[in-house]
Amino acid sequence: MFIDQASIHVKAGDGGDGASAFRREKGEPRGGPSGGDGGHGGDVVLVADPNLDTLLDFSYRDRYEAERGGHGGGSKKRGKDGDDLVLPVPLGTVVRDADDGERVGELLEEGDRLVVAEGGRGGRGNAAFATPTRQAPRKREPGENGEERRIELELKLIADVGLVGKPNAGKSTLLSAVSAARPKVADYPFTTVEPNLGVVQVAPARSFVIADIPGLIEGAHTGKGLGAQFLRHIERTRTLALVVPVDAGDPQTEYELLRDELRSHDVALAQLPHCVLISKMDLVPPDQGPPEIDAPDAWAVLPVSSVTGRGIDDLKEALWNRVQEEKERRSDDGEPFEELEEWTP
Repeated sequence: MFIDQASIHVKAGDGGDGASAFRREKGEPRGGPSGGDGGHGGDVVLVADPNLDTLLDFSYRDRYEAERGGHGGGSKKRGKDGDDLVLPVPLGTVVRDADDGERVGELLEEGDRLVVAEGGRGGRGNAAFATPTRQAPRKREPGENGEERRIELELKLIADVGLVGKPNAGKSTLLSAVSAARPKVADYPFTTVEPNLGVVQVAPARSFVIADIPGLIEGAHTGKGLGAQFLRHIERTRTLALVVPVDAGDPQTEYELLRDELRSHDVALAQLPHCVLISKMDLVPPDQGPPEIDAPDAWAVLPVSSVTGRGIDDLKEALWNRVQEEKERRSDDGEPFEELEEWTP
């Protein structure tokens, strides 16, 4: 089951209390204060794990608490620090505070760590309050409470290329033709009900990741169909591939519909570089070319057939080159996107 959103309650460990104690040893009946400090409470830490691809584990349990710190003891013994609670999450997880929606952080690369709740500080024992003028203090501090909050987790898949198209446009078949992924393929709409990822191998040392999301229909940005709820998974892609089949009633209108739906969902999606893939070219007679689509903003219009393999090698090479260009450009700019202009539908 693919789960890409979760809300959980996290509680860091409380700090241990400081101790109030005095030394009572033979020959030294008034040995002075010896109460030790309490240990720190454990943190709640999220860690990016490449072996995970869903937030399913968080649907079974919604409360997580780290270990509290140990109390201080006599002879200036310090309490044990509480162990951190480490929660593995998939790469691409975005974390927000559930109360105010503030972004806490995101985990993009293997091993990334994010502390979402800090453990409480341990209280000081009475030995820490001794001074030359106050040599027998009884004062001690209780441990601080660990941070407690509710956070929202949102998974945004990390892919280089995102496939976008209406239901039955041939996206899943295309994904299976260019990669080792085997998504469900059938002759009825909405066979894709969750995002699929595939690794496209162009050459032994050249590969990229491609994502297929459920088909978009008109009005998807208002909640119709399945595609809108998964559009977040192509927000991080370096380029989009808009898939328009040759058997579409009006290919030009279908292309413009896809562009409008992306723009209505998020203007940043509409400003991502994109190409147009004219799919199902096996339905066109060999002596007939693909339908013309006016796409001045697209960096390429490529006819392909997942059944016969027509144009597949050229497509893989073109996508690879574009992905590399975008990596270099974003590295030079230092920002993933240029400043966005306001758009009104």
